[in-house]
Amino acid sequence: MSKNHYIIPVFISHQGCPHQCVFCNQDRIAKVVNEVKAKDVVKTIDEYLESINNKSATIEVSFFGGTFTAINVDKQKELLSVAKEYKDKGLINKIRLSTRPDAINKGILDYLKEYKVDVIELGVQSLDEDVLRLSGRGHGVLEVVNASKLIKEYGITLVHQIMPGLPGDTFEKDIKTVKKSIEMKPDLCRIYPALVIRDTPMEDMYKDGRFTPYSLEDAVSISKEMYKLYKKENIQIIRMGLQPTEAITWGQDIIDGPFHPSFRELVESSLICENIQNQIEKNDNIILEVNSKDLSKLYANKKVYFNNLKQNHNGQINVTINDKLKIGKIKLIVVKKIEDIII
Repeated sequence: MSKNHYIIPVFISHQGCPHQCVFCNQDRIAKVVNEVKAKDVVKTIDEYLESINNKSATIEVSFFGGTFTAINVDKQKELLSVAKEYKDKGLINKIRLSTRPDAINKGILDYLKEYKVDVIELGVQSLDEDVLRLSGRGHGVLEVVNASKLIKEYGITLVHQIMPGLPGDTFEKDIKTVKKSIEMKPDLCRIYPALVIRDTPMEDMYKDGRFTPYSLEDAVSISKEMYKLYKKENIQIIRMGLQPTEAITWGQDIIDGPFHPSFRELVESSLICENIQNQIEKNDNIILEVNSKDLSKLYANKKVYFNNLKQNHNGQINVTINDKLKIGKIKLIVVKKIEDIII
């Protein structure tokens, strides 16, 4: 969590999901997760608030883990009423939830506004009809379009969750999905390359040879192109790759797929090295000035992208630390002779 922005996560069960998507192990999860009650939300919020020292920070209560607006309406209101009470008292700033496109309509949005919901994360996954069908989503592109439009009309922040590499997917389909997503003008987005998770229909498809996940290299490559498209439209990507947990890691629930605990860093490292290569001539000698906090990004994945940059370049590439540089910025200096500016 950022020191200026804190998320208080409240995980609900998957019982609200009306469909079995091929990438989700909701049936197993639903059997072991207890139903969340109002007192549980109170306990979670209080525990987090006690640990937050920056009282001027933005604090969000976020209902994750299932299709929130598809669970029993009374249960929704029970949980939302707790978050609203904390918001009314000024103890938190925002309320966030995640849901499916076909679990959004005007009636639902009416009471979500009543309970002061600020952000809705929409599980878009893909905007290709065949991919949606093969993934068992139970809805089509039209439901995504309609839900996105309504959420924007109600003045609620819209987040699109995109999952490249699903059954039937291709790089071309992934790019078309992003372009269609951009047309709906989401405020924020997440990119989660599809993984083969234990106890899912996709695990069976994988074992039967009916599905092959993207390699890590392919997932980084396509995610980088998606990143560039969203960034060009000033749509912030708030996460890339699944958050590692005790279960979401190799040897546990992950069977195969492009999982990496620092997936976003890989994408950004690949993009940085690509941008450097595009801005220099083949024989240029260059110095890269980098804030020390960005060095791991430049050298991500055992320097694989940085080493590729060096191998494809005839000139010298030197890296120096400059902590006066703004984090996220790299200064590129092109010189005729490296010795000219080294003291």
